[in-house]
Amino acid sequence: MSPAIALRRAAAWLLRGAAGAGAPRAASSAALPGMGGALLSPARGLQGRDAAGFLGIWGGPAAGGGGGSWWFRCAASSVPRPGLLVEQLLVGGGRSFATGAAPEEVSFSPAAREADVSPPEKSVGTSDKTMLGDRSLKLVSGVCYLPHPDKEETGGEDAHFIWDEQAIGIADGVGGWASYGIDAGQYARDIMSNAVTAIEEEPKDSIDLTRVLEKAHSSTTVPGSSTACIIALTNQGIQAINLGDSGFIVIRDGCTLCRSPVQQHDFNFSYQLQSGNSSDLPNAAQVFKVPVASGDVIVAGTDGLFDNLYNNDITAVVVHATRAGLDPQVTAQKIAALARQRAQDKNRPTPFSTAAQDAGYRYYGGKLDDITVVVSYVTAFGNS
Repeated sequence: MSPAIALRRAAAWLLRGAAGAGAPRAASSAALPGMGGALLSPARGLQGRDAAGFLGIWGGPAAGGGGGSWWFRCAASSVPRPGLLVEQLLVGGGRSFATGAAPEEVSFSPAAREADVSPPEKSVGTSDKTMLGDRSLKLVSGVCYLPHPDKEETGGEDAHFIWDEQAIGIADGVGGWASYGIDAGQYARDIMSNAVTAIEEEPKDSIDLTRVLEKAHSSTTVPGSSTACIIALTNQGIQAINLGDSGFIVIRDGCTLCRSPVQQHDFNFSYQLQSGNSSDLPNAAQVFKVPVASGDVIVAGTDGLFDNLYNNDITAVVVHATRAGLDPQVTAQKIAALARQRAQDKNRPTPFSTAAQDAGYRYYGGKLDDITVVVSYVTAFGNS
């Protein structure tokens, strides 16, 4: 099936969809001011959306991306994606991206990398890499967490874990709960703690992250809500599960190997877990399987990272850091520092400002937020 047909079918399905359940969150228009960028005024009214909350769907060949590279723009997000991934995510049973049930599983071939705003990169093959066929690899990880400047005293609302050189996780608590007198970060911290407990109950070489997320969700009973992203090294590569606008990127030899897409109901209104069944559920999460090799780098982050840095920004820091022999902790600090710098820049384009403009707002600059960055080097056992 050609990418063009895939896009048309995806558009037809999405425009028939219905919006998902909600939880206490600020409305999109109310959430824009005070984010570090400049909001002037809506460029056009938002009342023209269809029932699914979409403003429009477009697609076409990516500039410089070759015959198989296409971009797809949907709702308020501009998401470059190769044609293979478009078909897998949006045609081959995949229905989510913003409103419906997520595809049960998405597999990335080693050559399926995301098209970027940077110049065309060399293709990534497998001839010079040995894919993971057993537990001969480990994750050497480091983290940097920068709370929103206004939330430093309370510790912010993000949470994370690093477990046994095999798994990492991040969560972003929804700040809207603070207006109810609820610590918006406690839910995120609890769901990450419960995820670790669930991982420890799994067979070490075959962790089922769908089951892990379901257990973590059912065990988290404090009021609140959050996104969740968990990544584990298995005997098939890495398995990842993601719900919401946190996510991860895998980098190999200076190229983006894959990037998890954002799950959102509408602009600035992401999927999120909440106690009970009143919001999005774990079965709405997207599951990924990605073959990895020693030398690959995984960067996971909350939206404070991905709202402020493009893929090529993150990749550039990783390339510089690995060439300089920096450990993942320092690499995470450098990425987080750059994300904070961009978040405070009111004049530089960011992924968030691009999405805001696509949604009809004249918004410029970054989005000030909690920033969590976990960097994992895929490393062979015996190497530090």
